Amino acid sequence: MRVSRRHLLGLSSAALFGLTVRRPLAMAAGKTQQPRKTMRILILGGTGFTGPHQVRYALGRGHQITLFNRGKQPHEWPGTVEELIGDRNTGDLKALEGREWDVCIDNPTTLPFWVRDAGRVLHGKVKHYIFISTISVYADNLKPADESAPVASYPGKDAMAETIESLRANGELYGPLKALSEKEAATQFPGKSTIIRPGLIVGPGDETDRFTYWPVRLARGGEVLAPGDGSDPVQIIDARDLAEWTIRMAEARTLGTFNATGPEHSLLMRGMLTGIAAAIHADVKPIWVPTDFLESEKVEAWGDMPVWVPARGETAGFAKRSIAKALAAGLTFRPLDTTAAETLTWFKQQPAERQAKLRAGVTAAREEEVLSKWKSKSSNRGA
Repeated sequence: MRVSRRHLLGLSSAALFGLTVRRPLAMAAGKTQQPRKTMRILILGGTGFTGPHQVRYALGRGHQITLFNRGKQPHEWPGTVEELIGDRNTGDLKALEGREWDVCIDNPTTLPFWVRDAGRVLHGKVKHYIFISTISVYADNLKPADESAPVASYPGKDAMAETIESLRANGELYGPLKALSEKEAATQFPGKSTIIRPGLIVGPGDETDRFTYWPVRLARGGEVLAPGDGSDPVQIIDARDLAEWTIRMAEARTLGTFNATGPEHSLLMRGMLTGIAAAIHADVKPIWVPTDFLESEKVEAWGDMPVWVPARGETAGFAKRSIAKALAAGLTFRPLDTTAAETLTWFKQQPAERQAKLRAGVTAAREEEVLSKWKSKSSNRGA
C-alpha cells in the first residue's frame, strides 16, 4: 500500500493548510519543577498546537517568555507574556531587532528563507536556537533508522524562493523543505542549534483529527473497522510531552538532532486501539480487515485509517524510528490512556459543527460499507 508523503505531514501542517486551531482551555501542562536559572525564551509562533503548552510549562518553571507571530490568535496566558507582532512571510521582523534572548524556539517554520531571515536578525542575539522539524524529513521509510539516515532531496530550482502558497500547492515539498530548513539552521546558528524531529503529534487541541478519530470512533461503540491484523507498529507523541521536553532541552542547552516520537516501548496498532478503548470505557468489537482488502477498496492508510501505516514495502520502517537519543536526553511520555481520554474530553467540548465532521478517518457510512463487503467476502470464502 503506497502512502503519499503529502499524507505524512508533521507539526506545522494544520497552520499551513488553513486549519483553525482551538486550544484546550482546561488542559493544564504537566507537573513543573523550578529550574536553576531563569531564561529569556523567544518563541517564534507560540499560539498553534504545541506552542501554548511550551508557554504554560515555561511560565510554570519561572522563565520569561516572548512570542513573535502575526497576532492572529490572541490568547490568555497564566502569567506575563510579551507578544511581538510581525510577519515572517513578508520579511517583517523589525520587532526582533536590537533584542537578546537566551534561546529561540522556532515552531512553525517549513520555509528555508524564514530560517535565513531569523538568523540574520538574531545574529549574536541568541545563545541557542531550537528548530522544530519533522520526522518526514527522511528520504525513505524502508527500514528502521536513527537520525543519521539520509534526508529527502529538494526537487526544485530555488528553495529560498518557495512560499506558503507553493507549499500548499505541492505538499510533497514539505519534507524536503524541512530538511533544507534544518541545514539553514546549522548555517545561521553554527554550534548553537538543536533540531527536533517530531513524529505524529497528538492530544487535546489537535485540529487535524489524525489521532482524535480513534477515541471519537471507539466512543461510539459497536463493530469498528480496524486496519491490517493489528501487528503493525505505530508511533505518536503527545503535544504536551513534546512541548515540555523542548523547554527542558532549552534549559540544558542540549545540542544535536533528535527524533521525537513515542512511546518508549513498542506499540502495535492492536495495543493502541485496546488501550484507547479501555481508557474511555468503550464497548467495541474491532473487525481487523487485511491490508490488501483495504487497498482494493481504496481505503487509505493514514488518511482513512489514521495513525496506521502498514509495515511493509516502502513503509516498512515508517513507525520504527529510533528515539534512543531523545530518551537519553530526557524525553518522557504521558500514558496512552491519559492522552486518549483527555483528547476525547477536549473534542466533546468543541462546537457542534466541529464535532459533526471529523477531518480524518472514514465516515460512518463508508466504514459500514467496507465492513459489509469484508464480511460478505469472508462468508463466501468459508462456504
